[in-house]
Amino acid sequence: MQLKPRLSVTGFVDGAWWPPSGDLAAEVPGLAAALADRIGPVWRVAFASQAWTAAGAKLVHRGRVVRLEGFRSQDPHVVHVTGSLMQRLTLLVIPPQTTPAIAERALSAASDQNNATRPEQILEGAGVTHLPAENDVYRWESEGGFTGTRPVAAVSRS
Repeated sequence: MQLKPRLSVTGFVDGAWWPPSGDLAAEVPGLAAALADRIGPVWRVAFASQAWTAAGAKLVHRGRVVRLEGFRSQDPHVVHVTGSLMQRLTLLVIPPQTTPAIAERALSAASDQNNATRPEQILEGAGVTHLPAENDVYRWESEGGFTGTRPVAAVSRS
């Protein structure tokens, strides 16, 4: 994992995470441990439900409950992690099967203080070819319901 410097406010993501597997419940303890110094003990992880192996609604890490909240409408390329200091980090998720060289490029780009690139563009720019598919609900909501065509105005003929 790599994070932007503290107090960075640019971009869509605060850094990137390259989990070893697609099993969120197995990977959250390591993620929580890595982020504890930055955001305090993790109490919530929001994720795209279609991008991960089914996870329960919560798990216990170091004696604390961590809520796992899957959303069909969330960007499949990110997770949102909230800590007890009420700070939230949005992390680009690099697919587990990504080669180390490509993962390193994506980690570096996402953690660059001035990077304001969309998550899927960071992955594509690094050379990741096996991206999680965006679902229709996420695409609809992230584009404001725009379908790519504009309605034709009705013409009144008198």
